[in-house]
Amino acid sequence: MTDDRLAGKTAIITGASRGIGLATAAALAAAGADVVVTSRSQEAADTAAAHIGGTTVGFGAHAVDEEAARRCIEATLDRFGSVDILVNNAGTNPAHGPLIEQDHARFAKIFDVNLWAPLLWTGLAATAWMTEHGGAVINTASIGGLTHGAGLGMYNTTKAALIYLTRQLALELSPAIRVNAVAPGVVRTRMAELLWKDHEPLVAASTPLNRIGEPDDVAAAIVYLASASWVTGEILVIDGGQRLGDAQRVRS
Repeated sequence: MTDDRLAGKTAIITGASRGIGLATAAALAAAGADVVVTSRSQEAADTAAAHIGGTTVGFGAHAVDEEAARRCIEATLDRFGSVDILVNNAGTNPAHGPLIEQDHARFAKIFDVNLWAPLLWTGLAATAWMTEHGGAVINTASIGGLTHGAGLGMYNTTKAALIYLTRQLALELSPAIRVNAVAPGVVRTRMAELLWKDHEPLVAASTPLNRIGEPDDVAAAIVYLASASWVTGEILVIDGGQRLGDAQRVRS
């Protein structure tokens, strides 16, 4: 059966040249949406768009570049006539180790990309289209924003702040704009390689659903949130049960 629940809608996905972003762009397109994928380079954005095919187009825009973001939204309106769905997926993690060992440069970079960029793009999309016509915003957070762990304190802090931002925007932008977030666990992406690449069997065995996540798992949740007309301010955890605890201890 054809999935056309997003037919007639237009979606922008930031950081969509690979991983969760690329999978999300493909899933939104499969659900009938016209899709604009962004990446820091035009070449990477065009390659991603070609991979998805159909009406998908690429746009080179660094997530924290306000002028580039504005041009992307304007170009989307010119090309497709609406901006109905915004997925703030671009993220970074240059700051590993204890919080007190981080410098201001890394602090500024990670907060700019992981927190300021979602607010920037949401504000521009709201002003240009969504406040008057309605829309849905989905932020890519992390279960790290709901827990604590060694080595990822700065990243997790940005994701905790993004979760708060999601709920605050859901309140402030209601009723026209719904704002939700996904909070993935360990997913097979390049950015998360340190969490799984050298010990995937161990991570999988400790996960209740007995595998690490795939980008498509998260993408399916984002498509749901894009189409769920009575859901806002929610954080949908996609982690295979990882927050429940170590499954190996229960099974042994």
